[in-house]
Amino acid sequence: MGHEDAFAFIRDQLRRQRALRGVSQDEFGKRANYSASTVSAVETGTRQIDMPYAKRADEILETGGLFMSLLKAAQRDSEPTWFKRWLDAERAATQLRNYHPTLIPGLLQTENYARAVLRLEPTRSEAEVEKLVASRLERQEILTRDQPPLVIAVIDESALRVREAIMAEQFRHLLRMAELPHVQLHLIPADAGLHVGLNGQLSLARSADGNWVGNIENQITDFVVGDEEGIATFLRRWEGVRGVALPESLSLALLKEVESQHAPQ
Repeated sequence: MGHEDAFAFIRDQLRRQRALRGVSQDEFGKRANYSASTVSAVETGTRQIDMPYAKRADEILETGGLFMSLLKAAQRDSEPTWFKRWLDAERAATQLRNYHPTLIPGLLQTENYARAVLRLEPTRSEAEVEKLVASRLERQEILTRDQPPLVIAVIDESALRVREAIMAEQFRHLLRMAELPHVQLHLIPADAGLHVGLNGQLSLARSADGNWVGNIENQITDFVVGDEEGIATFLRRWEGVRGVALPESLSLALLKEVESQHAPQ
């Protein structure tokens, strides 16, 4: 089943389950806090179904998480092949290492921050942005599952000094994440000077059997690395990034200091 067929199947099942329970579009919308026109748009495919909608549908139609599960599967199937490989590695990882020179790593982004970043690409439609936001939030579920991976995130101080209103919420979220025993947050201070991480983003996932998979992004595309030589390069770059970052306690102190100085434009 192609990914468009999968989304069409979900829409058909939404209509069918709603009709079986004798619930009109108007009544469903009122109970789900959506307009009848929004319900109609979702069921006809002119509006993409997202995870909040699927969650409300499961609650109102008492379908036991069916639509959330179907949507997650459809979203995974719609991802490019190379990215599926990274998603599989990320989900199975016992340890994740993430670094970005200018942004908060995706696993630690709030919904509003992720949406603002994804909107920076001018060719993306609003529907595509919302789909990508939903996918990013779903990936973050690994942080709160049973037996989560150890997550080590390195963030440049410059990524925190963004004069945007969304940053106040993002600061609070980072502080909450830093309290989790399986999340280690390290900041690279602004006075660190030149370092290898300025060459670009990198992510690493380590599986239970000790194997590594790497992911790197650039302006054109993303790609996944799994060969021995490529992983050795990734690990050397990671050590260079981690080596200029502050320890956890000093990182937390710097984060709080930057938060206290934040004043959105």
